[in-house]
Amino acid sequence: MNFVSALLEEGAIMKSGQGQSIGGRKPDLYALMPGKYFVLAIELERYQTRMTILDNSYRYSIPVKTFHLNIATEADPVSQLHNMASALISEAGIDKESLIGIGISMPGLVDSKRGENYTFIISTNQLRSLQQELEDTFSKPVFIQNDVKCYAIAEKRFGLAREKRDVMVLLMDWGIGLGIIMDGELRGGTAGFSGEIGHIPLIDDGILCYCGKRGCLETVASGVALAKMAKEGILSGQDSLLNRISNSEIDKIEPHVVIDAANLGDQYAINILADVGAKMGKGIATVIQLFNPELIILGGKMAKARQYITIPMQQAINTYCMTQIREKASIQVSELGTDASILGVTSMVLENYFDQQIEMATPGKQKKK
Repeated sequence: MNFVSALLEEGAIMKSGQGQSIGGRKPDLYALMPGKYFVLAIELERYQTRMTILDNSYRYSIPVKTFHLNIATEADPVSQLHNMASALISEAGIDKESLIGIGISMPGLVDSKRGENYTFIISTNQLRSLQQELEDTFSKPVFIQNDVKCYAIAEKRFGLAREKRDVMVLLMDWGIGLGIIMDGELRGGTAGFSGEIGHIPLIDDGILCYCGKRGCLETVASGVALAKMAKEGILSGQDSLLNRISNSEIDKIEPHVVIDAANLGDQYAINILADVGAKMGKGIATVIQLFNPELIILGGKMAKARQYITIPMQQAINTYCMTQIREKASIQVSELGTDASILGVTSMVLENYFDQQIEMATPGKQKKK
């Protein structure tokens, strides 16, 4: 009670009602005061970076800003991120002392416990992890996590996975990733690498994947694969609305261009989306067989294709999955929109930050640390 009183006096929390009684007096409920703490949320993609600042009530302090940053080729991405973030913080006009941490959602093999990404922005300093390098640069606590796991956190807290226990969150972007929620908990695996469905070989002697194997699902059913098929169709003279794309734009085709053409009735665009959906469905059938989920949530750029992908996907699932298992799993497109990963990474920072504060305030914990 002394601790609660101190927080009330400090203006950190407020009374938010009463809980249910289990026999005695109803307990008082408290919540964090809106606008008391802030999180810098960064969503790293392969070719661009989005960032914003949210408070502890998930209210935006500034609209999401998009920056062009190729994390695969940029020589010093950490410094670039710091420069972008510094400009954003200044523009938002928030007190830097109230910024409790920075959360970064990123593609690749991310070990959030060790603070390392083994695919992109690999730390070359053997004495410091990527997370430590970022913390030294920003002078703030930094938490990193794989993009699909951030998406899954958002779905579990705010989206279709709320109050559900066994859910697969499939992020279909430039790559393909799987967030696994089992028994109501996000499952990361030994090193946090669970859900790398995109690198399960699907095609014998297929295209060489950047992971080093051939025929991975990602080589035939990702945003990269879709862009490649669109480019091949244009260069081969396919009768398609995609032919309107200029030569200078061919190498920069994004999934939304193909989806837009399909929505206008372009048959070639519809066909290649259906091909991607069918191959994705075959991969998902394996997931359903392994995990027996109640729900599969589709998110990311490719999910915006909706029926052009979901119908052939469902047909493939019907072909490759046992009836008794597939009938238990429904497929839905995420309703969270483009900021799902940003919401997820913000939630992760707030949870980790307050867990650390509670641990430090608990008698005996400081000695153990």
